Amino acid sequence: MEIREARTSDADEIATTAADSLEASYGHVFEAETIDEVVADWYAEDRVAELLDDEASAWLVAEDGGEVVGFVQGALLDASPPVGEIDWLHVAPDARESGLARQLLGQIQETFEKRGAGTIQGDVLAENEEGWSFYENYGFDRVDEREVTIADETFTEYVYEHSIGDSADDAVVERIDSSEGELFVNYGEGERGSTAPFYASYRSRDLSDRFGWYCSNCESIATAMDSMGHIECNDCGNRRKATRWDASYL
Repeated sequence: MEIREARTSDADEIATTAADSLEASYGHVFEAETIDEVVADWYAEDRVAELLDDEASAWLVAEDGGEVVGFVQGALLDASPPVGEIDWLHVAPDARESGLARQLLGQIQETFEKRGAGTIQGDVLAENEEGWSFYENYGFDRVDEREVTIADETFTEYVYEHSIGDSADDAVVERIDSSEGELFVNYGEGERGSTAPFYASYRSRDLSDRFGWYCSNCESIATAMDSMGHIECNDCGNRRKATRWDASYL
């Protein structure tokens, strides 16, 4: 699994993923024709290209075997400090229950943080309990409700916010059981691997006791890092090469 920045050439696969995800999450709310119409409008190639050219845009896709199976789309809003807004976080039905949504959330949070955001915000319709429960599970607070009109119908949309900062409470953290005991994976602190990202793991939830790296490809903590900054998973061979010199590699 690779998480990378979206490209205009991804438009067709992004549209397919969005349609399948919307059907799974909102099929009980919207007619199939409505979903097809909004996807055709939102994810036409020229629309995707326009959004990607926008300097405020932030758009990451998850690719598995050369196929897009999920994406997170948003923008950096002009505020003081700036706000990272998540417009959509979609995962194809067959790729759900794999932790991919959690990884996408952590990666977009990291993206917004690097661009100076102080808060991250997500919107989800009240009818999508799985969606708003997801935000609540990762420390987002419901700060507002508003009415939106879709296909001539009015729906309630929940607005969630979460502070971005240096504390563990501001990170997307998951507890895991490993051969080394209880560990905590920070999905906001990742490195690109050859087949899937690596994420920093810690022995404590407050992220004060660093353990090593977690391989999201095979969910293993059996990773090794050498003095040059190369990371390799001993179980599946997923690896990351050092791309620059800095103090963390010494």
